[in-house]
Amino acid sequence: MSNILIIKHGSLGDIAQASGAIQDISENHMGDEIHLLTTKPYFDLFKKNPHVSNVILDKRLSRFNLIYLYSLMKNIKKYKFSKIYDLQNSSRTSFYKRILFPKATRDTWSSTETTLPEGSTKEDFDKDSVLSRFDHQLKSSGITTHHTLSPDFSWSPSDISQIKSYHQLEKYIVLFPFCSPHLTSKKWPYYNDLISMINEKIEKKFKVVIAPGPNEINEASKINALCVLDNGKALDISQLASLIKDSSFVIANDTGPAHISAHLGVKGLALFGAHTTAHKVSIERENFKAIQVSDLSKLSANKVFEKILLHLNITT
Repeated sequence: MSNILIIKHGSLGDIAQASGAIQDISENHMGDEIHLLTTKPYFDLFKKNPHVSNVILDKRLSRFNLIYLYSLMKNIKKYKFSKIYDLQNSSRTSFYKRILFPKATRDTWSSTETTLPEGSTKEDFDKDSVLSRFDHQLKSSGITTHHTLSPDFSWSPSDISQIKSYHQLEKYIVLFPFCSPHLTSKKWPYYNDLISMINEKIEKKFKVVIAPGPNEINEASKINALCVLDNGKALDISQLASLIKDSSFVIANDTGPAHISAHLGVKGLALFGAHTTAHKVSIERENFKAIQVSDLSKLSANKVFEKILLHLNITT
């Protein structure tokens, strides 16, 4: 039996996207121990993953913190990993390869850089979709892939029956109107207009809810929807996944919850402006689709509402 290391630091949407790749790695290493190096926000989540044997915490302290780097190296070296799959493919993990695994070869370290298609640069390769890049990386590393292109995040939800009972949630639509403060171009500005349309025309069928993150609770007061919290605190990732899984529909900006929704198989829409494309981030699934426009401020609430009615087979 060998020890295998997967590196996946984040972010939330990327964690959902990587679920299929992690499953394929595990199934190709039957009998081996699968370890996963991640950061604090995802440490407890990955403990629930049935394809991971052990989760290792990376505090991601400064690269110049030699004491931390030494302790991380000491912790990692004790497992004598025979293969490392870098699914983060970041400058930090490239740094780890040079510093923590200086003897690693193409045969022992799988990453975008070590599996680049012949004649391609990393910049060109990164223009492909996220899931196709994972698929190429793993196939080039000898992995037979069955799940990489169709991630399954169904291992993530936890029981939120008490939360749903408290908020009297049965049939409901979840909105994710938030985004990172430095990525305002990803934020659709007409959620309250959409909520008014839903409440006016199909209110009797669905409640409209939001589930803000820890840093979004204050902003949530500006949205005219039921705010779902757990004793005043933001839902954790597993609780959020459960809320999404049991929903009738999801509307979201291009954020982590949108990717969770896509890979839980729920019905929904992600709203995309010019910041990237739905194809590149691999978000469209059988039930989860995207609306792509050049300027989100020009996407009307009426158009989004019409798409919701179409997907839910509702006539008004």
